Parts: sequence; C-alpha cells; structure tokens
Amino acid sequence: MGANAIPPPGTRRPFSGLRRALIAGALGVLGTITALTVPVPSAAAASTLGAAAAQSGRYFGTAIAAGKLGDSAYTTIANREFNMVTAENEMKIDATEPNRGQFNFTNGDRVYNWAVQNGKRVRGHTLAWHSQQPGWMQSLSGSALRQAMIDHINGVMAHYKGKIYAWDVVNEAFD
Repeated sequence: MGANAIPPPGTRRPFSGLRRALIAGALGVLGTITALTVPVPSAAAASTLGAAAAQSGRYFGTAIAAGKLGDSAYTTIANREFNMVTAENEMKIDATEPNRGQFNFTNGDRVYNWAVQNGKRVRGHTLAWHSQQPGWMQSLSGSALRQAMIDHINGVMAHYKGKIYAWDVVNEAFD
C-alpha cells in the first residue's frame, strides 16, 4: 500500500505528520501519556488526539501535575488534546496521607477540579505503591500494614466517591 493510500476498514492508519508533531509536543510538555495507540476511521480525521480516540470509544489521557496548572502552555495543550486526566503524584499515598489518619487532598483536588472544569474525566492514581509510601507507613508490617492500607484506601475512596472514572488501585505490585 502506498504512503497516501487509504487503508482497508478496520486497520490502523499511521499518525499524520500533524498528529506526530502534536504527540511529540505533548510528550515534551506533559510527560506521561496514557493511551497512545489511536485508530482513526478513514471517513474523517479528528481535530485533536482526544477526539481521535473518542471516535473509536477510547480515551487519550495524560498525567497532570498540580504545580504545572499555572503554566498556560501546559494547560492549553492538556485541555486541547486530552480527554482523560490522571493526577501525576497528587493522589498517591505520601501526598494524600502524609501522617497516619490525617488526609490531605488539596493538590489531588486541584487536578480533579481543573480536569472537571475543562470537561475531562479523571482516572485516580494510585492507592497503593511501594515507591511513595510515607515515612510512617514504611516502618509497618504484617497486620498493622494491612490495616493502614485498608484505612488509607477507604479514606481516599470516600473522599473521591462518585467522582473518579477509574482507579489504578495497586501500581507495580510485583518486583
């Protein structure tokens, strides 16, 4: 098939030069992208990466850092190109429960609120991850660690109940 030929129905079309440039720019500005393979129907190309994904019932998401929400280039690209947002670190254990039993959702809520105000769905990330455990949790083991995890998950889930589209519950559970 030639470079300009239209692929048969049901096959994936390579990204156009514009889409490749948008992906490269989004990667450079935003970092992590959630769903990179996007089939584009041959009938019509979408105007944004999120719209292209939506044409086939998929989403195109990115991780958003609360500290970058004041950067207009960052938020302009995120708002234009993506239809799903994941908090970069703001919903992880060390950010949401820095001290046992004391929850802090300030930055997670900033990401959530920005996403919702801009018509995005939010994917929660992550309720349990070894890499960003707060100091108080690192010394626990056995049933004490299990109870701390249950309490943490229940606390975060109660706060975001009915708000989050989907959760990455456990990240990198196996070495």
